[in-house]
Parts: sequence; structure tokens; C-alpha cells
Amino acid sequence: MTEISYTAANIAITAAWILARAAVWAKTGRLSWKREAQLLPVYICIMVVARFTFFPFSRVDGHVQPLLFSGSQMLPPRVNFVPLVNLLDYQVLMEAKVNVIGNIAMFVPLGIIWPNVFRELDRHGKVLAAGAGFSLFIELLQLPFFDRVTDVDDLILNSLGFCLGYGLYLLFRRKKEAS
Repeated sequence: MTEISYTAANIAITAAWILARAAVWAKTGRLSWKREAQLLPVYICIMVVARFTFFPFSRVDGHVQPLLFSGSQMLPPRVNFVPLVNLLDYQVLMEAKVNVIGNIAMFVPLGIIWPNVFRELDRHGKVLAAGAGFSLFIELLQLPFFDRVTDVDDLILNSLGFCLGYGLYLLFRRKKEAS
């Protein structure tokens, strides 16, 4: 069994972010600090989403528990394709509330930030597809980890959170344009 620490995951995500940004800099031939400052909230959101989707909430000795990978326990993957089944399966109502509210709330900032930062997201359909696509990407990344579950409920709730965030973005934009 391989343990991936929270710190190691942060380093890997940060390295991937820097490499992706370096590729853009190399392609465009310039580095725009203004653009990098605009993208910083996107990076922060990705880090927050990674924390809450890949690492258990409970702590051991004050530390975030590691992500566990075991090739022998990888198959069959833990997947739920039936909506609402897992949401109704909680023994403690508070755990269900935390799951629902957390999955929605985690994606609200993305729905606000992404259309503000990425000019390509210029239509409602593109924005909503980006949010649902990112949620699907996260769910698919969880497949190889036997202690994580790829769940259609998470996809639905994350997408709902993204839509709520996008609605707030549109509201703020209209208020700004009106003033």
C-alpha cells in the first residue's frame, strides 16, 4: 500500500500548476504578473477542492490522514451511479448535511471565479460545462484510490454549487454594469 501525504499532494499540484503556467509563458513568450494574480484564486480553489475530495476529514494526531493507494485493492472501483442512494444512507443526519452542504459550498467559489478569469467561458453553456467537467474530472481521479468513492451525487452537488456560484457572478456583474 502506498500512502500519499497531504504535503506531497500539495507539492505535486503546485509543481503541475507551475509547469502548466511555464508552458503558457513559453508559448506566449511573455510573463504577465497581472494575469498570474488573476489566476491565483483559481489555484487556491483547486488546492481546497483537492484537500476535501481526496483526504479524509478526520485527523490523526493533528495531521491530515494520507490518501491510500493499493493496486490489489483498486478493483473493483468504488462507484455509485445511482443518484441520491448514498445521501439517504447516512446513519447520522449531521454527516449527510455536511456532505451535501460541503459538496455544494466547495464549488461555489469556482462558479464565481472561473467566468471572471477565463474569457473563453463567455456563454452559460460553456460555464456550466466547465463546472460539471471539473467535477467529473475530480470524481474520475478518485477511481484508483480504494478509500475514495466516485459518486454521481458528488457530481450533481458540485455542479449545483458551481451553478450557484455562477448565478452569484451574474448577479454581481449585473449590479456592476447597472452602476
